[in-house]
Amino acid sequence: MPTPNKVSTILLVEDVEEIRDAAAELLTADGYRVAPARDEEDAVLRATLQPPNILLVNLPGPCPHVVEIALRIRERAALSQDIPILIFGADTISEGAELKIEENIHLISPDNFDQLRKCIGRLLGQFSFPGLG
Repeated sequence: MPTPNKVSTILLVEDVEEIRDAAAELLTADGYRVAPARDEEDAVLRATLQPPNILLVNLPGPCPHVVEIALRIRERAALSQDIPILIFGADTISEGAELKIEENIHLISPDNFDQLRKCIGRLLGQFSFPGLG
């Protein structure tokens, strides 16, 4: 299986500290560089300082509102439109489901962390996890 030639950076936007910390720890253990952010402002600052390869977003509110926030983060941080956005914990789809809603914008309601990590790998074009190759 191909492995990435550099470490991918994930901008993790999650308002609940315990979830943010746990997800960051698991993703870091997979070999990713994780930039955790608690809200839109924090995410824009972190993305400006260290442009991510993917935005992983879980914020409260209706799904269209969360997608809007993610798009604003990408725009305000002057990130490429090619940077994928993954909204996780989406309550508009059933548990275990994944849905592509636009080019480079995906929803997932993972029933476990492995499903989330596989989706991240697919969106980053990686077939094995960084550091595990």
